[in-house]
Amino acid sequence: MDTIAQSAALDPSTFGNTDRARFWRETRHGGLECLSAAFRVHRYAPHSHDTFVIGVIEAGCEAYRLRGERHYAMAGDVCFVNPGEVHDGEPLGDGYAYRMTYPSEALMAAVAADLRDRDAHGVPHFRSAVVTDPEAFALFGRAHRLLEAGAGALGADEALLAAYALLVERHADVPARPLAEAPAAVQRARDYLDAHHTEDVDLATLAAVAGLSRHHLVRAFKRHTGLTPHAFQTDRRVRTARRLLGAGEALADVAAACGFSDQSHLTRVFKARVGVPPGAFRVA
Repeated sequence: MDTIAQSAALDPSTFGNTDRARFWRETRHGGLECLSAAFRVHRYAPHSHDTFVIGVIEAGCEAYRLRGERHYAMAGDVCFVNPGEVHDGEPLGDGYAYRMTYPSEALMAAVAADLRDRDAHGVPHFRSAVVTDPEAFALFGRAHRLLEAGAGALGADEALLAAYALLVERHADVPARPLAEAPAAVQRARDYLDAHHTEDVDLATLAAVAGLSRHHLVRAFKRHTGLTPHAFQTDRRVRTARRLLGAGEALADVAAACGFSDQSHLTRVFKARVGVPPGAFRVA
């Protein structure tokens, strides 16, 4: 599926005059991605992440679809998306302002292990997409503002990990509940797209790999993954683009390497899923 870095989903060309977004990456915590934004116009295309999405709504309301349901995150709410979960996002009414982080599975597993004072053994799984938890909201917001301000590392790190620990303790299952095993045909198609996601794969070839008719494959693939094969391929390309941009490679080179038609295609797709354009995500 299309899993991407958050910076890929942000394209200023889709922002209204009142939209704003600041994306940055912390050198600590495994290159933790962070976002502070306010949107009245910008809408996220359906996408997923390799990482968790954890954050708070500071004003307004964000509407999004996750796990087959429509959710409405209001000011004061805490939001979660587990790795691999397909979701979108759009402003409701006058829009919303939020603070988000994108911690890795390894980081959250370490947080969960610290709560139990033993070696990491499982990745947390957040049960709900939206919760109301004033204490956690305040703790996370303070930590995020410290990170954004470039405050002293020790204080910011303590605040962030304390917020994550409280959220895991109150709102997550550890270890994660196992995901349902993909049907063999869908898994073959996924594996093939993973291995060939930068190539121009046609549906007939993919259906032959899966051993299904083209129509049956599209329906089964979306039912299990939440994405069509094409959307999955696009998401996978964005994930690769995130890695290359994070290594400082040029946008034109990344676009070509990931199978996008040109740099503008990369920018449009990346921003729709990450919320910032690839130039903002790239490490100079």
